[in-house]
Amino acid sequence: MFVVIFKAEIAQLDHEYSQLAQHLRQKALSEYDCLKFESYTENGQELALSYWSDLKSIQRWQQDREHIVAQQTGQKRWYKHYSVEVCEIQRQYQHRNLK
Repeated sequence: MFVVIFKAEIAQLDHEYSQLAQHLRQKALSEYDCLKFESYTENGQELALSYWSDLKSIQRWQQDREHIVAQQTGQKRWYKHYSVEVCEIQRQYQHRNLK
């Protein structure tokens, strides 16, 4: 399994950003085999984690035209800067309190 880690310093988000982010999240999940997507925003920083079963799905998503246009818009309007890391998950474990 792989995780794509998107980190950004926010310039200014607007209603168009919110709508587009929601649309692209659903598109990645339904059309590109994204397994899970989580995002967090705090103190002008955004962190998004998307989980994928293989690199091929990530590469297909990177080539999606709507996704490319959204990235270009993000560079111009929504983010001061951002970084993307693609990591392979070697091991995973968790604890759940069942009480």
